Amino acid sequence: MRFSLATGMLGILVAASLSVIPTANADSSSAKISETTVVGIHNTYDPSQYQYLAQALDNGASMIELDVWPDIFTHEWKVSHDSPTSNNNNCVNASTAADLYTGGANKDLESCLDDIRVWLDAHPGAGPIMIKLEMKTGFSANNGLGPAQLDASFRAHLPGRVFRPADLLGNFATLDDAAKANNWPTRNDLRGKVFVEAIPGTVEEGNPTDTLHTDVEEAQYLQSLKNAGNLGDGQVFPTVHGAVGGDPRDKYDAALRPWFVFFDGDASTWINNTGPWWYDANHYFVLMTDAQNVAPTLDDKNAAVDQATQRVTDLAKAHASVVSCDWVGLSTVLPLVLPRG
Repeated sequence: MRFSLATGMLGILVAASLSVIPTANADSSSAKISETTVVGIHNTYDPSQYQYLAQALDNGASMIELDVWPDIFTHEWKVSHDSPTSNNNNCVNASTAADLYTGGANKDLESCLDDIRVWLDAHPGAGPIMIKLEMKTGFSANNGLGPAQLDASFRAHLPGRVFRPADLLGNFATLDDAAKANNWPTRNDLRGKVFVEAIPGTVEEGNPTDTLHTDVEEAQYLQSLKNAGNLGDGQVFPTVHGAVGGDPRDKYDAALRPWFVFFDGDASTWINNTGPWWYDANHYFVLMTDAQNVAPTLDDKNAAVDQATQRVTDLAKAHASVVSCDWVGLSTVLPLVLPRG
């Protein structure tokens, strides 16, 4: 179903200045996270985006993206755009709020999580924050870097701060049932918390020898946790990467399909080739990337504030849960929290 972008403006609330940490609209705190649209920064960890990861949160971003590599030699999760064996990022391994803007960067994933935790501690009214993980080469479970070890990192470095698959599931039989019943928490319920999606990485998807991608491996892992009565250990939502017509979960085994309630894909593809209303009607979570490339295209770094605001507004009407962009300096756009649909 083709969706035409609307031109009307929705009512919005923006942050007045960088000196005030932006929070949700006054009328959105009681809304469920399935009922709002927020904004995030693509490749937030990249030093060309921000000198320090915390600055993205200061500017109001509700989603941060980390590219993750399993380094089988040092046995750690590296965070980098294109290096599987070295860190190249803006994470500093903060212990206090003052540490967030000083010291050496280029730390591992756990350090990025520490920075997020310390920032949240310093801003108790903020959040929720979505953490998007692009698992560049996928997991390496046979080398001790699989979904279980990733979960352990989140439990250790963001203890009690993660909205987990088990929290969505509640008393429902499947995540799909829970989403369709809109069993999501409100934004107010998730103050000070994060939730996490993981997508297959570009290297993984281009590797013909990789026959077990992140999405399938994460879903299988959650299924095994549930079968063992340990679903509460799971910290990460598996995600369908890429948007197609119909139900894109048809490509998975039937037993795995109910584990997918997160969908991530290019905004232009969602708008032109998919009926996003279906995802909203079932209360599924949709992240739309490269917002600037939806026609008419906008500058990918320095879009005019009114045009960027309009684009986010249009994509909210088109049922996005998160609008991903590279507008790092638009501190009146990044804090937007709009009605979805």
